[in-house]
Amino acid sequence: MPTLSDLVRGQTDLDQRDLEWLHSLVSDWQLLADLSFADLVLWVPQRDPSRPAGPGQWPPSAVQGWVCVAQMRPTTGPTAYPDDLVGKIVRTGRRGLIDVAWRERRIVREGDPEWGGGIPVREESIPILARRDSGTKMIGVIQRSTNLSSARTPSRLELTYLQSASDLAQMIAEGRFPVPDAEPNLIRSPRVGDGLLRVDLAGRVVYASPNALSAFRRLGLATDLVGVHLGETAARLADDGAPVDESLVGVLSGKADREVEIEANGSVVQLRVIPIIVSDERVGSIALMRDVTELRWRDRELLSKDATIREIHHRVKNNLQTVAALLRLQARRLRIPEGRAALEEAVRRVGSIAIVHETLSHTPDELIDFDDIADRVIAMSGEVMAVETRVHPQRRGNFGVLPAAIASPIAMILTELLQNALEHGLAQRGGVLEVLATRTEGRLRLVVSDDGVGLPPDFDPENADSLGLQIVRTLTESELGGSLEFGERRGGGTEVTLDLPLASLPQARERP
Repeated sequence: MPTLSDLVRGQTDLDQRDLEWLHSLVSDWQLLADLSFADLVLWVPQRDPSRPAGPGQWPPSAVQGWVCVAQMRPTTGPTAYPDDLVGKIVRTGRRGLIDVAWRERRIVREGDPEWGGGIPVREESIPILARRDSGTKMIGVIQRSTNLSSARTPSRLELTYLQSASDLAQMIAEGRFPVPDAEPNLIRSPRVGDGLLRVDLAGRVVYASPNALSAFRRLGLATDLVGVHLGETAARLADDGAPVDESLVGVLSGKADREVEIEANGSVVQLRVIPIIVSDERVGSIALMRDVTELRWRDRELLSKDATIREIHHRVKNNLQTVAALLRLQARRLRIPEGRAALEEAVRRVGSIAIVHETLSHTPDELIDFDDIADRVIAMSGEVMAVETRVHPQRRGNFGVLPAAIASPIAMILTELLQNALEHGLAQRGGVLEVLATRTEGRLRLVVSDDGVGLPPDFDPENADSLGLQIVRTLTESELGGSLEFGERRGGGTEVTLDLPLASLPQARERP
């Protein structure tokens, strides 16, 4: 099914600002559908091939057809359209209420119920106005269709829903909803069925749904909600001995479209307040709410676990650094050069692993931007060379973000390859040492090259007795499932290439 953006860009002359307004509207129109007990279908003028291409405002007579770019069904009532309409195109005159709403810039409710598929449906049309610095611009029409097959005498709750829906529809027709420059909603805003309050201009509750009342009961409210000042009541319930939060009182009084959370009595309630402004006059507000106590408890549990994991990584890093310090002290006491060199190599290996754990101790998950680790490993390897050798290792390309499970082996591999190049290829002569990392199609390609003396004529990586090369080969082939190749560098020297598969590791991703 084509997306809203695809249809708008491919079938209409709407500009980017119009598209953003429609996206903002569609992200919030489940609220209108649920309050209306009705389906919503979004129609925008189809591009007229006879008119010059480009965004602009259509004269009412210039619209030749309509294209459906979005559709929403209610969760509070039966749908009027079981089939999807997105992508459908109709000519003007086929849906008269849409034409009238567009032409006269008003909500159109005239006409008797229509019968479609044996279902009586009441049709209404709401013009969509987008606010601009210079005024408003018509960009589409919402068709609101109510399935009347289960119509009954409405309750107080349903009447409040319908009145709120009528107010929101009028705000859409005046370009006041979605609210321009409103703060982004939380990940999952409350829905109509979670709990609804209707608040008057003075900030007092005039209606509270049963779910809304239950939510406030869990916060510790012992009285009825109707008639109380919502902001002051919420501030009193959340009182922890600190001064009253004046901003909370103001937000819950309906002065701005905001989301807040109230925590009291061991419960957490999320509220969203939508000011109702009709004909340039604020008449009150709607407050939606839901109990998010369990969600916040889980969030805190996850934060606690994350903090524990980071602390573990921090302690592992400290322990590894202690081990490295002890090995370094032991190396200084040895009189045998081979033994001292072996311990110094062990110090570098332990140090490369410690760098990974240090990075993990500062990240909220088990993913690492490996470029920083690579730079530190490269710098650590260069520090062991004498000043007169003039070797300055450098990195090209990006490793990207890698899971911790493979970060440590790759850090070890990089350490061994750099150390091998410095000791056997560039010792006593200096030169170029370069690390090239490339991410392509789920694979990581790592090339370590130097312009040193090159490989011995009889070099065989399979039978090499070097501990470092054995570590590299084991980690590359057995643990990471990759391949390892040794060859001559163009222009002289040595080039070692590793090809590592990352497709089986969905968390690995390229650096943005």
